[in-house]
Amino acid sequence: MISFENKNFLITGAAGGIARATAKLVVQHGANVALSDLNPAALEALQRELQELAPNAQISVHETDVGNAQACRDTARAVAERFGGIDHLVHSAGIYPEKMVADMSDEEWDKLMKINLDGTFYICRAVIPYLNEGSSIVNLSSVAAQKGSYAHAHYSASKGAVISFSRSLALELAPKTRVNALSPGIIATPMTKDLLAKNEETLLKNTPLKRLGTAEEVAGGIAFLCSPLAGFITAETLQVNGGLYIN
Repeated sequence: MISFENKNFLITGAAGGIARATAKLVVQHGANVALSDLNPAALEALQRELQELAPNAQISVHETDVGNAQACRDTARAVAERFGGIDHLVHSAGIYPEKMVADMSDEEWDKLMKINLDGTFYICRAVIPYLNEGSSIVNLSSVAAQKGSYAHAHYSASKGAVISFSRSLALELAPKTRVNALSPGIIATPMTKDLLAKNEETLLKNTPLKRLGTAEEVAGGIAFLCSPLAGFITAETLQVNGGLYIN
């Protein structure tokens, strides 16, 4: 029911668990994929893996610091020139450091906002000139945007802002391009390893489905939002967190 034949994806934070799973899913459904991250070795390894899954797919890699506006412009232009436009942006790049507000330095706050929030603005703005008709953007937020997160106030604030930014951008880019956010919960990826080591029992207790989510389940939500099945959905935030956000 979902086909991305001849559709071009740009996926940021591609070395991360959710982005990797998304790239694997969409390439198996016919997509061409541009992989963006700051880890060139991880990008090249993923490129090889995707090429084995889909030998006919076009896969490109782009070393991009999303906290740098010019780097985002350069990547968006390179992807559009390579593929002939961009159909779907999946913006997954972000960081998740732990620090109490009382101990947080200005530099730590600024660094997170530069990547998580400014980076969202930079990459979304950069792709606008290259978006094809019927395109979409999916920005990764977090359940922390709704609930808050102990010792992650800067992260929670940035992800709340991503939701608000996505709604506003949806108004600006309609009807040509749909813009949505997606809020994962506690997903078993390297990013959540330290959090789970401390709080897994409590988190599972507060999650109605009583288990961790998988990167593949989040990728399914992303693919849905990019697909024609979600053709009348924009300015929405899809919760993929086992119900954790309501507790």
